[in-house]
Amino acid sequence: MHLDLIEIVKWAGYVGLFVIIFAETGLLFGFFLPGDSLIITAGVLATDKFPDHQLSLAILIPLLIVAAVTGDATGYLIGKQMGPRLFVRDDARFFRRKHLVRASEFYEKHGGKTIVLARFLAIIRTFAPTVAGAAGMPWGTFTFFNVIGGASWVVSMLLLGYFVGEAIPNLDAFFFGILAVVIVISLAPAVWHLWRERSASRRARSSTND
Repeated sequence: MHLDLIEIVKWAGYVGLFVIIFAETGLLFGFFLPGDSLIITAGVLATDKFPDHQLSLAILIPLLIVAAVTGDATGYLIGKQMGPRLFVRDDARFFRRKHLVRASEFYEKHGGKTIVLARFLAIIRTFAPTVAGAAGMPWGTFTFFNVIGGASWVVSMLLLGYFVGEAIPNLDAFFFGILAVVIVISLAPAVWHLWRERSASRRARSSTND
C-alpha cells in the first residue's frame, strides 16, 4: 500500500498532484481520491531520502494551496448554479446524494467554519463547498474561510509528512504505520472540535429535559 502511494506521487509529479487535489476538493466525483495521504506522501518525498524523485516544498506549498482553493471555489460555483437540484438528483456511479446530505447537516451545524473544518474530513471536504454555494453563503465569506482552510490543510499535511520523513531513519519499513499515525494527528483538531460541539449539545438537551 505504501509503495503504491509513493509510486502514485512519483508518477503524478507536480501537475498530477495539482489535478488530484483540485478534483478531490472541487468536483463531486472526486470524493474517493486520497488527498490527505497523497499530500503527506508528497511531503515525505520532499526529504533528501528520495534524491531521484525529490520534490520541493517551495513548489508544493503554493501549488497545492492554489489547487485546494480553486477546487473549493469550483465546488461553490457548482452549488450556486445547481442549488436544490443537487439534493433531488438520483445516485450515479460517481455521485452519492447521501454524501451531500451529510455535508449539508455538517454545514447547518457549524456554518462558515465548515469550510475550514471540512478540509480535514474525507468526503465532507468534497461536498462542503458545494453545500455552501447552494445555501447562499456570501462569496466574500466563503473565500475567507476557503483560503484559511486550504492553506492550513496543505501546509499541515506537507510539513507533517516532511518532518516525519526526516525523523524516521528506516522510513520504508514503517511508512504505512507512520502514514496512519500522521493522518490521525492531522484529524485530531477537527475531531476534538466536533466532540466538544456534540458534548455541548448533549448537555443542552439534558438541561432542557430536566
